[in-house]
Amino acid sequence: MKEFITGPNEAGQRFDKYLKKLLKNAPDSFLYKMLRKKNITLNGKKASGNEKLTEGDTVKIFFSDETFLKMSGGEESERAADEGWTFRVEDVVYEDSDLLFVNKPAGILSQPSGDNAPDLAGGLVRYLLKKKKLTGKELASFRPAPMNRLDRNTTGIVLCGISLPGEQFLAEAIKERRIRKEYLVLVRGAFHDEGIRDAYLKKDGNRNLVQVRRDAAPGFLPIRTGFTVLAGNDLCTLLRADLITGRPHQIRAHLAYLGYPVAGDTKYGDPAFNRMMAERTGLKSQFLHAERVTFENADERFKYLGGRSFTAPLPETFKNVLRVVGLEKEGKRRTV
Repeated sequence: MKEFITGPNEAGQRFDKYLKKLLKNAPDSFLYKMLRKKNITLNGKKASGNEKLTEGDTVKIFFSDETFLKMSGGEESERAADEGWTFRVEDVVYEDSDLLFVNKPAGILSQPSGDNAPDLAGGLVRYLLKKKKLTGKELASFRPAPMNRLDRNTTGIVLCGISLPGEQFLAEAIKERRIRKEYLVLVRGAFHDEGIRDAYLKKDGNRNLVQVRRDAAPGFLPIRTGFTVLAGNDLCTLLRADLITGRPHQIRAHLAYLGYPVAGDTKYGDPAFNRMMAERTGLKSQFLHAERVTFENADERFKYLGGRSFTAPLPETFKNVLRVVGLEKEGKRRTV
């Protein structure tokens, strides 16, 4: 027999949805059969599955250990904290009981891809297990997760929900565009297109590429990006990009369309410029960094975030690139 006590992350869920997370390999027909036969009970009583859970409810599952392991896919435990990649404590930008903001390095996926490449979602779970803020039993029914995504080689701040209210708050705030996102980006040449720029973008899912054009067309969605010059010369320019809409590859593709490809970008960039930058500065990935998020407003449980900004420092490799090309963040225009 297995016993589970529901916590705040399960409160408000339907009982059958909770069971489907806990017993992810079990067919629906099997779950409802077990409920009818009282092999699964809620607070010691027979349940139908449509009950709404509250914090402190007792769930008992009268399975053999073998059946439980088979239906749950194997209960994850604290030993998972020692397996695979996780981020460093110094990479954490902000953390409380509901939220964690982390400075993602280059080469790390935001979500698992199925090819065993290191990913932030798995690193987040390992980090929380190590800190004892999460247990294997809790992980069976709730999985903390990044709520916004950065491309594998884009660095910077990723917002993670580590409780159900935290995930719900971030998902809603992102959907309603109540979080301002600012990036640092190094581009080829002297930039002359400051201000808010509009265009249209279409994604080709088969090739994982996007197209950008000036005018509306079937399949193209509107994009809006703000650009501010921080430092520049004839070789390259350091910009702050304000992501007003959030389409796939928006900043990289928008800049390439405007004629200022991102340094190190192998999808939309200039191969000759990238080779020169790699030889001269050691740049091995696109110079695109999610530097800052600002919560424009937040209410109720998360009102303490309203108006607050959180900043992820530039990686040392990017700082070195700026030194080599003669640019300093928010510096004056100079000639190399």
